[in-house]
Amino acid sequence: MLQALADGILSGAIIALGAIGLTLTMGILRFANFAHAELITWGAYMALAAVSLLGPLGGPIGPFSFGLPLILGTIAAMGLTSLLALTIDGLVFRQLRGTSNHLTLVFASFGVSLLVRMLILLIFGGAATYYSNTLQIAIPVAPGLRLMPDQLFALGLAAVLVVALYIFLQRTRLGLSMRALAENPDLTRVNGVSTARVIRWTWIIGASLAAIAGVLYGLTVQLRPEVGFHLILPLFAAAILGGVGNIPGAVIGGMIVGLAEAFAVFILPPGYKMAVPFLILLAVLYVRPTGLFAGTAGAAK
Repeated sequence: MLQALADGILSGAIIALGAIGLTLTMGILRFANFAHAELITWGAYMALAAVSLLGPLGGPIGPFSFGLPLILGTIAAMGLTSLLALTIDGLVFRQLRGTSNHLTLVFASFGVSLLVRMLILLIFGGAATYYSNTLQIAIPVAPGLRLMPDQLFALGLAAVLVVALYIFLQRTRLGLSMRALAENPDLTRVNGVSTARVIRWTWIIGASLAAIAGVLYGLTVQLRPEVGFHLILPLFAAAILGGVGNIPGAVIGGMIVGLAEAFAVFILPPGYKMAVPFLILLAVLYVRPTGLFAGTAGAAK
């Protein structure tokens, strides 16, 4: 039971990182971006490509299975994923924004997600892979609970990123502009805020967090081209459960979804695990469509 709790928290932290970017897109750009899940996969594979190129730079650090190549690869993946997101926005979403309804944008994002997934399959193939073949020994944390060093690292990094992003949205001029654009776009434009700059940084922040989520997912599980497909329902369930545009809400929603998946195996066969986020999503839409913490892109009210 304690092991399931730890696994659920770790899974929830990774889902939360991905859900933050999704909830920012939904809150600021006002459409459900199905392609966001594929940005997670793209970021994970970009880091894998970088690790393959930078492998000679060094081996594992301390008890972890990774070293400097993966750290540098993650930074490269953040940049490359941001570049892909900005390219997609420039070629697809910007052309439709303001001239098409939200449903058109949703269908366009679904088409983009398929294209990105096929591109990953074309480049990297469909076989499962890992960042490292280094074997790790699980560390006893408490009676009945053992965690690998990589899992502890993933959880700690996710917590630091969430806190840093919350402070950014609360204390910086750009963060306040993002919150304002999510709350009232017309008033924000009247006050001279560059909406193009805010939208650009929304994509960059969301894509960077997606890349990190992909790396942490691959670090603690394994890499497959279907990573985005498997995460799409948990991401939307977390974002909607927490309240569209609400960063703390997305984090709490991610934790709830992760824990629900972890404990569901005690009740349901493992093959039905993917149904859990769908059931959560249905329940939220039926009971409280605005989510638990409906608010803006900055903080829960």
